[in-house]
Amino acid sequence: MMGDRSSRATLTDVAAAVGVSRATVSKALNGRGDISDTTRERVLAAVSELGYRPTTAPDPSARRALVVVFDIPASPYILGVLQGVVAAATESRIDLLTRLAPSKDARTEHAVAREWIAEQRAAGAVGIVGLTLSAPDALVAAAGNERLPFVIVDPVDVHQRNSVSVGSSNWAGARAMTEHLLSLGHRRIAWIGGPEASDAARDRLYGYQAALDAAGVAVDPSLIHAAQFAVESGAAHARKILTGPERPTAIMAANDELAVGVLAAAHELGIRVPDDLSVTGFDDTPQAAWTTPPLSTVHQHLEGMGAMAVQTLLVMAEGREPSSRHVELATSLTLRESTAPPRP
Repeated sequence: MMGDRSSRATLTDVAAAVGVSRATVSKALNGRGDISDTTRERVLAAVSELGYRPTTAPDPSARRALVVVFDIPASPYILGVLQGVVAAATESRIDLLTRLAPSKDARTEHAVAREWIAEQRAAGAVGIVGLTLSAPDALVAAAGNERLPFVIVDPVDVHQRNSVSVGSSNWAGARAMTEHLLSLGHRRIAWIGGPEASDAARDRLYGYQAALDAAGVAVDPSLIHAAQFAVESGAAHARKILTGPERPTAIMAANDELAVGVLAAAHELGIRVPDDLSVTGFDDTPQAAWTTPPLSTVHQHLEGMGAMAVQTLLVMAEGREPSSRHVELATSLTLRESTAPPRP
């Protein structure tokens, strides 16, 4: 018997049972990556055996808070959505707590997910916004068990289809940009997409394909590439495409960071944009206006997505059902100097 169940177990009890410090126990429960898997497993086993639960309960008279959690805080896309979250939380006079998510391996463990959710509840959270959070199923399920509303912005690798999400009309935006390139006379258009697990990336690919199909242009599989949403990935795939036997006259990127990589690769290879190659992005982040040349891109209302996520959470926190479990904000085209008719 690892402990006396007649009284509520504490963090100190768990640390003593395992023979580690309280800080190590906290790291294990938060999914931190700077402890060994063996230690984490021993801590989680002790937590289960002792029936440990966080002892700090939210004070009903205290101010409410929302938690916003993400994997990559430095992304221009994340910062844009986060601005909307901050503005909406400020307007609603509700505190905002920012969190880095538990490591990807740890967050899939139900014990870790339960403890992480319990800690957010103990901090006074009445809801959680996940920003393009990958593999969030265990966290969403644990939040549901605690009746803690969870809204995901741009879901990635989500298998719980009853989850509540906010996004943009990704399919329509990609189709509109493809139609723009077709109207300029382009017929050989390459696509550098995002991760296959991303719902947004998948919808954008489908929009691109739909526009080509509608125009009677055959989709060339050799021109379709999948990558991480990163500048380096865009540059690497663009080099492969632009040094191939039949170079396209345009490259569409599934986000602005990928497009910045395409522009860099084209410059490196001596290919002029837009004289020799048209390039487009998606998101319309601030950096799109400062590339050389300025980037044509699909505009999505990043701040609006963040604000909508907060508004949806507050409705759910009051015990009401949201008007829709999946909200899509309209997209539009921002046309700058990176697109032009193909050279004869």
